[in-house]
Amino acid sequence: MNKAGNRAENAGAVDMARTEVIAPNLKQRLSGVTSTIVQLVPVQARNLGIAVFGPGLPDSLPKMRWWQLPWLLRRPETGRPRIWHARRNTEMVAGLVLRHVFRAQIRLVFTSAAQRDHRPFTKWLIRQMDGVIATSLMSGRFLEVPHKVVMHGVDLEKFHPPRGPDDAFAAAGLPGKYAIGCFGRVRHSKGTDLFVDAMIALLPHYPEWTAVITGRITAEHKGFGDELRQRIAAAGLSERILLLGEVPDVAVWYRRVTLYVAPSRNEGFGLTPLEAMASRTAVVASDAGSYSEIVTRGVTGDFVAANDGNALREAIRPYLADPALAEAHGAAGHEDVSTRFRLENEAAGLREIYDQVWAKG
Repeated sequence: MNKAGNRAENAGAVDMARTEVIAPNLKQRLSGVTSTIVQLVPVQARNLGIAVFGPGLPDSLPKMRWWQLPWLLRRPETGRPRIWHARRNTEMVAGLVLRHVFRAQIRLVFTSAAQRDHRPFTKWLIRQMDGVIATSLMSGRFLEVPHKVVMHGVDLEKFHPPRGPDDAFAAAGLPGKYAIGCFGRVRHSKGTDLFVDAMIALLPHYPEWTAVITGRITAEHKGFGDELRQRIAAAGLSERILLLGEVPDVAVWYRRVTLYVAPSRNEGFGLTPLEAMASRTAVVASDAGSYSEIVTRGVTGDFVAANDGNALREAIRPYLADPALAEAHGAAGHEDVSTRFRLENEAAGLREIYDQVWAKG
């Protein structure tokens, strides 16, 4: 390693001479994009010089520091330009500024998860990219440029089937024999109220089941959370529909529940069904995001139209009536995700895009 590389290593930064891909994360708060980067980059780093850049990322990841930005003005040891892999508008803008204002030796790749018509400025940004990726067939339909679909993968080491007593629902010390879960930020867009309404209607008929909701309620959505608690209390189900807030390790809760529900009204991609399936848990979801491309109806779970509370309730009902059905679909889901949605698959798909961009010179 050269002297600059040694200084970088001592400062907790990557050796830029050997770093060919930068994955920026220009957002402080945790998001689905952040989660994707955190899970994916270690897999990519097995056979690629890659570094993350920006706030809110764990120190375990290879990082390019702010003081290393001048390194982007020159090419790495391989002689080919670095790739700046953006996943947000701000990151596309930053890449364009680096390339056209500061003359950075970079090529620009963008991953789009949005399932809506892009605004004119976003469309313009996308047209400036050297490579474009869609996270699903649906998101690809809103792109007006050539692109490749590379679906997200899931960390099969973190999200896995139950292995011991702590993974059993009984370990939680909560009432009931079986649990049904809904995890993620508690807010209207995530459909938490649709899940609560379904539980209020169903749980009185299925006394062995308890509903568990985890996830942060921000100040902006406090009123929404308070209203949910009031509905639950009015139904006399405060001990069977539980809002746990943020939990230290959500992965164990995927293993403790027998059925997972993803009732979002809208999503980008949406990783939680994959995390549930990797944990051998059946899934009922809306068709928001990529959920209908992830869940195989009647095999690994079911999905319904987004924002249809009645359909969601009726899709859940068969699993509460027959826990064995949930267990069978959970087993099928684990087999499916272990084949189709490995992080290695995603990393390989991205590498193909990078190679195509490098081939252009």
